[in-house]
Amino acid sequence: MKQARDFAEFYAANYGKVNALVAAVLGDRDEADDVTQETFARALARWPRLSSYELPEAWVRQVALRLAIDSGRRLRRTLRTLPLLRAAVRATQPEPGTALTFTPLGRALTRIPLREREAIVLHYVADLSVEQIAHERGIGVSTVKARLAAGRRRLERELELEVHGA
Repeated sequence: MKQARDFAEFYAANYGKVNALVAAVLGDRDEADDVTQETFARALARWPRLSSYELPEAWVRQVALRLAIDSGRRLRRTLRTLPLLRAAVRATQPEPGTALTFTPLGRALTRIPLREREAIVLHYVADLSVEQIAHERGIGVSTVKARLAAGRRRLERELELEVHGA
């Protein structure tokens, strides 16, 4: 009973943050909901062990980002097949309210490479340090810094295009 209560508290404290993180990486609220739910389902299955971790939320972020990357790959494969599908079936508009409505920043963010977007989201949205990102993602600090720098440059260009339509 205590473990269930502990997990419920953990879930309530972290679901929104993880969901926002995944939505920022994927640019799709519906897909982010699916990824976040799958992540927490995995966490629940491992809760007896996971609850003893110093930072179980780091494990959840790691799993969520891996699932988001896999989801992004599936989406890119789907997008590559769309021209073939368009020839056979006329594309339909999504139902109102199903697409994630982004600000210019959000739209620009979805157009930068995934690894750079991930670094930017973890640093600026999840408020993780460069060292924490490096540790969680299993990459070097210099790699994180390079991804942040490149991501900021690309994001700046994308924002310029978004705002001024250049």
